[in-house]
Amino acid sequence: MKVMVGGTFDPLHDGHKRLITRSFELAGKKGEVTIGLTTDQYARRKSHPVQEYSVRKASLKGYIESCGFSACYEIEPLNDRYGSAVSEDFDALVVSEETLPIAHEINILRHAIGKRKVDIHQITCVLAEDNRWISSTRIYRGEIDVHGHLLNRV
Repeated sequence: MKVMVGGTFDPLHDGHKRLITRSFELAGKKGEVTIGLTTDQYARRKSHPVQEYSVRKASLKGYIESCGFSACYEIEPLNDRYGSAVSEDFDALVVSEETLPIAHEINILRHAIGKRKVDIHQITCVLAEDNRWISSTRIYRGEIDVHGHLLNRV
């Protein structure tokens, strides 16, 4: 199975790891995973600082290699909300609760150009100790660490 997933992945936290892991599970042993990684230019829209593309790519590769997934993968630059997900042939898109609307937009755009819709697999977001989503913004604010542990206990 050919699976796509995308994001900024900075810092790479437990929610991102769930998203990536699910992508490889769906792809299966002989499948393919394409990971769209936001370019530096596109990542500037974030409300927090973002590490350079090469640093984020190395972090992703390190995580993937440490897990020993058997599916092959590639990391491609993501310059907008959709990347190659609109035009390329693949079977499934893995998203979080937060990015589910983008997946629906991708299927609408695919349909408009005569491409078949793809299956959407939504993971549940990983919760921090305070039962709120782990997010890069919260990590950069110093509220939580990459595992969702609270940092500023009052």
